[in-house]
Amino acid sequence: MNEAVWVPMVLFLFLIFFIGIWASRKKTEGAFLDQYFLGGRELGGFVLALTMTATYGSASSFIGGPGVAYNEGLGWVLLAMSQLVTGYFVLLILGKKFAIVTRKYKAVTLIDFLRVRYNSKWVVLLSALSIIIFLFSAMAAQWVGGARLIETMTGLSYTSALFLFAVSVLVYVVIGGFRAVALTDTVQGVIMFFGTMVLLVAVIHAGGGVSTIMDNLISENENLVTPFGKDRQLTPAYVSSFWILVGVGVIGLPQVTVRAMSYRNSRAMHRALIVGTIVVGFIMLNMHLIGVFARPILPGIDVGDKVMPLIAIEVLPSWVAGLVLAAPMAAIMSTVDSLLLLVSSAIVKDIYLNYVKPTAREQEVKILSIGVTAILGVLVFMMALNPPDLLIWLNLFAFGGLEAAFIWPVVLGLYWKRGNATGAIASTLVGITSYILIDQFLNQPLGVHPIVLPVLFSLLAYIIGSLATSKATTEVDSI
Repeated sequence: MNEAVWVPMVLFLFLIFFIGIWASRKKTEGAFLDQYFLGGRELGGFVLALTMTATYGSASSFIGGPGVAYNEGLGWVLLAMSQLVTGYFVLLILGKKFAIVTRKYKAVTLIDFLRVRYNSKWVVLLSALSIIIFLFSAMAAQWVGGARLIETMTGLSYTSALFLFAVSVLVYVVIGGFRAVALTDTVQGVIMFFGTMVLLVAVIHAGGGVSTIMDNLISENENLVTPFGKDRQLTPAYVSSFWILVGVGVIGLPQVTVRAMSYRNSRAMHRALIVGTIVVGFIMLNMHLIGVFARPILPGIDVGDKVMPLIAIEVLPSWVAGLVLAAPMAAIMSTVDSLLLLVSSAIVKDIYLNYVKPTAREQEVKILSIGVTAILGVLVFMMALNPPDLLIWLNLFAFGGLEAAFIWPVVLGLYWKRGNATGAIASTLVGITSYILIDQFLNQPLGVHPIVLPVLFSLLAYIIGSLATSKATTEVDSI
């Protein structure tokens, strides 16, 4: 066990704990639910940009992404850069109107918005079920990534590393809620930005410069430096369609969408548009280039998810590697905390308070929220005990399911007054069902990613379902 590597990580975890405890003691006006799940809607532009970046930039981006880039080459870097527009699209399309509408509805969660907009119990229950099912998969991917990172750094067994990661996350999420998540995301976003920059420079230096690295890649397999991947499987149609999954479709991800409910004012949103786009592009480019450039330096890595920690330990002094590896740990923790709060809010706010016990007192809600969050963490820990070889596919599967379920009920529910509950239910059911069937049995229909057709099918289902039945229950176009 290399103490010089893991000691900086331990110090980083203590810093996160301190922020979580401090955030939990900060008293502001507003109900507990508004504070615990949205931080009182007081996020500034810089914090908003970094919390969106840190939440979206997960184990998939920082552990799985470089692992796939290691295997596929520069083609995967090109594909990954479609994530550049993530924060921009979310804030541009939802923007001011979503924040105004959710404040008017007094919505604390995305499902709150859907409940008031469509006035349907079945929309709420179907949406909550979708969040619980798909976010469990996403959370499991993050916990696997965190455990593998700690395992590689410390030499601990996978199970011990998973336990350490679980305890670390649960402590500050359960104590601090959304405010702690947003503040820790800011710290984690800064670490990601500088950590990836330092590591990329070190990898290029260790490889003898970019030209030498490129020559080595070409000598091994010239396809590694083309847009098509090592085995030429990254076709133009597939790469272009991937933009829907990790670019435009991100609007449908509840963990990202909820950020558009939590900012302070228009100035904060406009600042976040610029800062978030720059930070996401910088970090994603660095991380995936690191994965490709690591191949000539450390050939033959059998588990792609270990590329990131192994190359950091190889090319950096031990204590610097420990600090730099706080970047992927930051990404993983920030995503996990957001997903935990989302699933917890779906159970407590969207199901329990709406349909089980609407008269529950605030203290009862507080205890239930904290308890549900802790129980969810334990359940995900159990799911992560048997990890897949490359966690990125598990995470992207969850992304696609959530996007197919929510993108049109959210976007068209906000902008199209004829949209109604029938359309929303049809869109969610058709989107989820077609996505699972296509993903499992057709793989890449017409050469595109499995998310493309379900998004189109769910759009048609929303329009047909809405036009075939009554007019919208709630008007939003006048807001």
